[in-house]
Amino acid sequence: MNTAAENAKDIITSYKGRKLRIMEVCGTHTHEIFRQGIRNILPPDVELISGPGCPVCVTPVGYIDEAVMLALEKGAVVCTFGDLIRVPGSEMPLAGARSKGGDIRPVYSPLDAVEIAEREPDKEVVFLAVGFETTTPSACIAVKTAMKKGIKNFSILTANKTMPNAYRALMHSADAFLYPGHVNAITGTGVCKEMLSLGVSGVIAGFTASELLTALAVIIKKSETGEPFFENCYPRVVKDEGSPAALRLMDEFLEPVDTEWRGLGIIEKSGVKLRDKYSDFDARVKFSLPEIKGRSNPACRCGDVLQGKCKPTDCKVFGKGCTPLHPIGACMVSDEGACSAYYQYALND
Repeated sequence: MNTAAENAKDIITSYKGRKLRIMEVCGTHTHEIFRQGIRNILPPDVELISGPGCPVCVTPVGYIDEAVMLALEKGAVVCTFGDLIRVPGSEMPLAGARSKGGDIRPVYSPLDAVEIAEREPDKEVVFLAVGFETTTPSACIAVKTAMKKGIKNFSILTANKTMPNAYRALMHSADAFLYPGHVNAITGTGVCKEMLSLGVSGVIAGFTASELLTALAVIIKKSETGEPFFENCYPRVVKDEGSPAALRLMDEFLEPVDTEWRGLGIIEKSGVKLRDKYSDFDARVKFSLPEIKGRSNPACRCGDVLQGKCKPTDCKVFGKGCTPLHPIGACMVSDEGACSAYYQYALND
C-alpha cells in the first residue's frame, strides 16, 4: 500500500467524532469496498450505506413486464444485458419468458442489437436500454447507427435514469455522498457543486483501494469542520466539464421525463425518453404498449435498501428465500447490487 493510502487509512481508523453515514451511490463502489476489506477497518462511528447506483436494481417491475409483453405478445426479439434476464417481474422474469418461447438474447452492446436487426430484417428487434449517464450515450449511438443504415426493425425500450434529481430525493439520507466516478466522467462536477449549494456534502471517488481510502478519509476530515463540502478525488478521469460529446449526444436524442425508480417511486425529470422526432425507434410507440403497473414481491425490501433505510441483512428473506441463484429482488440479481455484495462478502466475514 502506498504512503498516501496508508495516511488515508490512519485518518479513517483513528476517527472518533460524531456518527457519520456515508452513502455509496455506486454499486461498483459497494462491491469494491467489500472486496478490498475496507469495511473491516471502519471505526464504529462511520457507517457505509448503499444507495440507488445500480441500474438494474432501480429498474421498476413494470419495465420487466413490458419487456415480457414484447417477447411473448408482440413477438419481438428482445436484446438485453445479461443481468436483466433474471430480474423478477410481476409474473415472471425474462428468463421465464424465454422458457415460454420468447426470443430473449443477451448482448454486450446496443450495437449488437442493431446488427441482429440488420441481419434478420423480418423480425422486430428491441434493445432494453437500462442505465445511467455512463451507458445511455451508447443507446443513442445505436439509434443513430440504425437511422444511418436505414434499419426500420430496430427500437429501444428506455428505462435510462439520470442522477441529479435522485441525489435531491436522497439528500437527507446520509451525511455525505460517495459520488460515482464513472457517472461524473460523463456529467462533470456541476451536479455535485449544485448539491453543495443545497448543503449536501460529497466526494467523487475512483475504484482502486487507494482511491476509495483517500475519498473516505477526505469525507472524514472535512466532516470535522461541520461545513458542507465537495471534493473531486478522481481527477485523472473526472473533469469539471465531463464529456461534452456524450452530453451533446444525449441532448440531441433524449428528453427528460418523470420516471419510476424501484423503491423510490416517481422522481421528477429523472429519466429520459427518445424525442418525438425519433419515435420510430421508441418501442413503446411502435408497439403501442399500455401503461403497466408492476407488482413487487412484498417480502422483498430492495426499496428500503436502495434508500439506505436498512442493510440487506435486515431483510427477512436475505440469504434464505432470496439468493443469487433464486433472487426475489433486483438487488440480489445484479453484480452491482447491494444484496449481491452482502451475500458474496458479508456472509463470509
